[in-house]
Amino acid sequence: MSTYPVKLKARKEIAQGTMGFWLERPAGFEFKPGQAMEVKLINPPETDDEGNARAFSIASAPYEGDLLVATRMRDTAMKRCLGKLAPGATVELDGPFGDLKLHTRASRPAVFLAGGIGITPFRSMVMDAAKNHLPHKIWLIYSNRRPEDAAFLEDLQRAEKENPNFKLVATMTEMEKSSKPWAGKRGFVDKQMIHDAVGDMTEPIFYMAGPPGMIGAMHKLLLEAGVNEDDIHAEEFAGY
Repeated sequence: MSTYPVKLKARKEIAQGTMGFWLERPAGFEFKPGQAMEVKLINPPETDDEGNARAFSIASAPYEGDLLVATRMRDTAMKRCLGKLAPGATVELDGPFGDLKLHTRASRPAVFLAGGIGITPFRSMVMDAAKNHLPHKIWLIYSNRRPEDAAFLEDLQRAEKENPNFKLVATMTEMEKSSKPWAGKRGFVDKQMIHDAVGDMTEPIFYMAGPPGMIGAMHKLLLEAGVNEDDIHAEEFAGY
């Protein structure tokens, strides 16, 4: 891994309570879809015990020009400073790293299980698969409370139209608190929802990213459904 000073190009709210940050991509910075990098603030005006650096999955695909990360804006010193950072400000990148990468044997389908901001590595993987016409059959089961909270939903819906091998199953768990219409699925991800989408659950390789509680519940569900432990890959997003 290498450290790079880079400039913030833009930032904006991409879902309620979630900010996206577009960073310039250093020359020679190569990564695989699903990998992560560390973002460090340089001499921020405040700090706390959690420090001035965080690891973020890279939400952009390798073919896209900038590096995109996204995060829930919790009330921590780093998040407050990051949210106020002006375009043109310099931060440090360290990476890439991580093993949440799509398997190469395309004969086996892939199922992505994403909760909330856990969507970030899967956006990269889905957009890359569409752009490069990958032969893998891919399902993304994406759970949020409301459409207002669902980052990158439009990107994923567009990718589904572009890639006949990709199917998006988006579900909302608290539509009673939403002011937006929703014609898709409702309720928490369970065995029936996964089975309805993919059929035989022992065939695919599963990838999960989201809060620790969601990861634990999905891991237990998959094992009970007969999925081999070696076919389950997870990335926890604690506090992000």
